[in-house]
Parts: sequence; C-alpha cells; structure tokens
Amino acid sequence: MSNLYRFGEFVLDPAKRTLSRADSAISLTPKAFDVLLFLAQNPNRLVTKEELLQAVWGDTFVEEGNLTQYISLLRKALGDNPEDNRLIVTIARKGYQLTVAVTVAEAADSVKHATVQATAAESSPADTQPVLGSPAQGAVPKAPKHWRYAASVASLTVILAAVAYTSWRHFTRTPPPTSPRIMLAVLPFANLTGDPNKEYLADGLTEETISQLGRLNPEQLGVIARTSVMGYKHKDERLDQIGRDLSVQYVLENSLRENGNRLRLTAQLIQVKDQTHLWSQDYDYPAKDIVNVQDEVAKAVAHEIRVRLTSQQQAELAQSHPVNPEAFDAYLQGHYYFERDSDKDADMAAKYFERATQIDPSYALAWVGLSRALNWQVNIGLIPSEEGHRRAREAVERALALNPNLAQAHTQMGRIKQQADFDWVGAAASSQRAVALDPGNPEIVRAAALSATILGRVDEALPLFRRAVDLDPLNADSWEQLAEIEFFMGRLDEAVADFKKALELNPDVVAAHKNLSEIYVIKGRPQQALPEIELVRDDEARAFLYPIVHYALGREKESVAALSEYVAKYHANGAYEIAQVYAFRNQSDEAFEWLERAYAQRDGGLIFTKVDPLLKSLHKYPRYAAFLKKLNLPN
Repeated sequence: MSNLYRFGEFVLDPAKRTLSRADSAISLTPKAFDVLLFLAQNPNRLVTKEELLQAVWGDTFVEEGNLTQYISLLRKALGDNPEDNRLIVTIARKGYQLTVAVTVAEAADSVKHATVQATAAESSPADTQPVLGSPAQGAVPKAPKHWRYAASVASLTVILAAVAYTSWRHFTRTPPPTSPRIMLAVLPFANLTGDPNKEYLADGLTEETISQLGRLNPEQLGVIARTSVMGYKHKDERLDQIGRDLSVQYVLENSLRENGNRLRLTAQLIQVKDQTHLWSQDYDYPAKDIVNVQDEVAKAVAHEIRVRLTSQQQAELAQSHPVNPEAFDAYLQGHYYFERDSDKDADMAAKYFERATQIDPSYALAWVGLSRALNWQVNIGLIPSEEGHRRAREAVERALALNPNLAQAHTQMGRIKQQADFDWVGAAASSQRAVALDPGNPEIVRAAALSATILGRVDEALPLFRRAVDLDPLNADSWEQLAEIEFFMGRLDEAVADFKKALELNPDVVAAHKNLSEIYVIKGRPQQALPEIELVRDDEARAFLYPIVHYALGREKESVAALSEYVAKYHANGAYEIAQVYAFRNQSDEAFEWLERAYAQRDGGLIFTKVDPLLKSLHKYPRYAAFLKKLNLPN
C-alpha cells in the first residue's frame, strides 16, 4: 500500500500519479505533478526554488522560468482564488509554500478514485524537452562555476536594459489600474553565485534596475526606492504581504548566476493581486559577445517602445552609453560602501569611486559618486572643509561637462551650493533641474524638497516630501523629513503621527524623538517632553533639549544651568543650537550673537533659519531680516 496526501478537498496519489477533487479528476503534466507532490510532502514551510529544482529535475539544468510556469499551472488546476486563502503562496525571491494542512493516509487497493493520470500526451513542452530528462536520457549537467566579473559586468548593464524595457512593455499592455499610476517594486537581486563577496554586485544591479525603470515614464510608472526594498533581502516574506507593505501592483524578482564564462540573469514579473507570473525571462550571454548583444538589445528596445515614449526619451534611448566593465565594477563597490555608515566606509567609497574615474575618465556617474564621497568625508571631519569642497565641486563639474542631463549630478551640485556657498537660490535651481530630469527618484525629490524648505517655500516642499514617501514608504528618513516639514508648517498633529511612523520603521532615528520633544513644548505640554528626551540616544541632542524643556516648565534655575553646561561642552560645533535655546528663552541679543558665530562656523543648522519654529521670537527684529540677507535667504 502507498500513501495518499490529502489537503482540503484534494487527494494526491503518488503511486498512481493522480490528483482528484471530490472524486473528480484533475489533469496534470508529469512535472507539474512532481512539483505538487514535493510541496505536499513539505507543507507549511518555505520550499526554496533550488530545493524544488533539485527534487524534480535532479542535476539536469533547468531554467528557473520553467518552474514558475508549473506553479502557475498548479494554481489554475487547484482553482487557487486570490480572494480566498491561497493554497500555494510565493515567498518573494526564495520559493513557494503550500499553506494548508496535509494528512497522510494509506491507500488501500480497494479504494477507487476517479482520477486521470499525468500522461506524456498532456505534458508541456518543458516536460518533454531532452534537457529536462533524466541523466540517462542525455540530460545536460550543470556547468562548473568559474567567475569572470571584470569582463562580465558590462553585459549585465545591457541585460538590465532589456529587463527594464521588456517589463515596461507588459505594463503598457495592462489595462489602466484604478490608481493614478502603476506601482512596481524591484526586489533585491538574489546572489546565487555562491560567492558572498559579490553581494555588492547584486546590490548594485538592484539599484541600476530600479534607476532604469524609474526613468521610463514616472507619470505612469512609479518604482519603489532601493531603501524600501532592501529590507526584504534577508526576509522570507509572502509576496502578497510585500504588495500591501509597499502598495504596489507588480513585483520584479531577479537572480544572478554565472555558468562558466556566461552570465545568467533571471527576471520574473509578477502581478501581486493573484501572484500571476506575467513574464519570465532568462538572459544568458557570453561576455565576449557584449558588443553584439548591446547593439541587438538596443535595437529591439527602440523598436518595441518607441511609440510609448516621448521624442526626447527616444533620442536618449538611441544614444550609446558604453561603460568600461572594470570602471563599472569599481563604481558598484564604491556605491556599496557609500550606503554604509562608518568613517572607514567613507574612505573606501571615495577610493573605489576615484578608481572608477581613473579607469574610465568619461564615466560621469562615477564622478558624481566621488563628489558625494568627498562631501561625506568633509562632513565627518576626515578631510579639511576647504579642500574637500573644492575637490567635490571639481568632480561634479566634470560629471556635468560629460553629461549635462545627469540628474544625480545636478542634485549633487545643489548640495555643494548649499553647504559651501550658501547659494540657496542656485541650489534650488539645480534641484529643480534634477527633478525635471528624474522625477521618479526619491533621493532627488527629497533634495528638491529640502531646497524649497530652506527658502521658506513650505507649500512647495510638502507635496515633494509626500511624493518621496510614496516612492520610498519603508524608509524611516522619508517619514522623518515629511514630519519635519509638517512641524515647520505648524501642522503639529500630523508631524507627531509621522515622526512616530518613522520610529516604527527605525527606532534609531535620532531626530524623531528630538523633534517630538520640541513639538510637545510648543504645544504647551512640556511635561510630556521629559520622557521623550530620555529616548533620545544622542548625548548632544539630549543636552540641547533640557534647557528648553526646563524653561517651558518654569524651572529657570535648571534651564540656565543646563544651558551653561551645553555651551561649555558644545560651543565649538553647536553655535546654531545655542542660538535656538536663547531665542526660545526670548534672549534676542544672545541669540543673534550665537547666530553670527554659527555663520562663522558654517554651521549646517543655518539652512533652517527661515523656517525654524524655535527662532520665531526673532522674526520681529530688523536684525533677523539683515541676517537672512547675509545668508542669501529671501526675507
């Protein structure tokens, strides 16, 4: 006697290779049956794609897209309704799970089921291809892995373009959704190379894919930012939950392999509402054919999407943007370190970005990266301010000379104009140009929103910060910056809610607890600010808040003592904060004195002079208007 697997209304009989539902036969192809059987033998746990491929096909090399086709066939056969609890759910980037209890029973010979066996006649083409047969039938064994990264990364950029534009073709064929835009999440590339040291490559390709798709048509297609999707890199999350978290209708899954000297990128476009695989493609090219592949892909992309793009977008697509593969690899490594958070990372990022520019001096994006890394080194005191700003400016000017339409370069020029020149109007112009070039990039949108805030254009900044949240909904900094502009505008209840949302996403967001403390003081609830201060993890920020809260509570002696302690400890770098405290205490002379010191120190806090609620008591004085003029801020 053999075992039967029962789940819900279904009975799976391995001996007879049959599936039935309430005595009704369900026809399956042989490989589809094998996939279902393995899932039934491993219910309610994540079964990885690699497990399934090994269990069903053994050492035969099989395209991952074939597996997704069988999953789709099984869902249809099982009548998997997306409105109900699904039987087979997709665990993003990892595999699948049968989410129903399975009971195992012995099948007596006398028990009869009206079933239909999975026959070769019903097999899909993938079932009957020799490559999927047993080794005795001439199966092709998996090739050994030998990596040639420097020669291969350039072809990956071509493949990425194909993935991006082929995905877009599917979106344009889809009926318009009820929301204003189609929203897509590009999940982190699964690094299946077997080499953990190549995570930087997988992460870099994730960012490149997001960037390419985000520029296609931002008014019709919104692409979730890297910071919101990278959280799923090491999580086994159901696809439907990801859809809810990010408010997306579609997900693009990607994986990266190499087979000998060939690159393989697998991309799958999935509709979230029913987890339908709309499109799957394996891109497999020899590195030596990169030039020919690039030409062929570019021609195919231009042909497919020309009618769906503006003439300017068509012209940009027609342009060739060759990148030296070693320079691209160095750029990706620089970007990997830039996303980290230590002094050593800042130095490593600058080192790799500079190496990329040395390998390929025409690589504009690498010059932008170098400029940003230099700015980072200035901000944390690793290199002198004057030298760092000069080199950062030279690097971004080089980038703009190479590519005047590079949005990231305009945003970086705006940062330099803010930090080094106090040229707020010029910075705003650079930021606006960047947004016009790449309105789907949340980092660029946030920079433009900050420029508008500095100039006091809060009504212009607010929708930009909201757009950044839509594009980057799981990034705590997006919510924190939205809350901050709401704070500046006096929308205190909204600010409180959004600061708390930022803390839900990341309890370490220092500014959130700090600003919540200030809001409670301004709302006349200083007692509520005290426990909030204890949650501030930065010693300097906590010391800054005590003189303010004590003053609001009427504790003059404690306020003076706390302020004196703060001045003694942080006067060298905290002049703007000292001015804030004096302004809140209505000591205008002292406040203006410390604002002048902050100006001499080129204190970064000065960018908020025009909108800072704690400086409100100074607005009535002529000296305030004169100081705004000194800062090149409009009065």
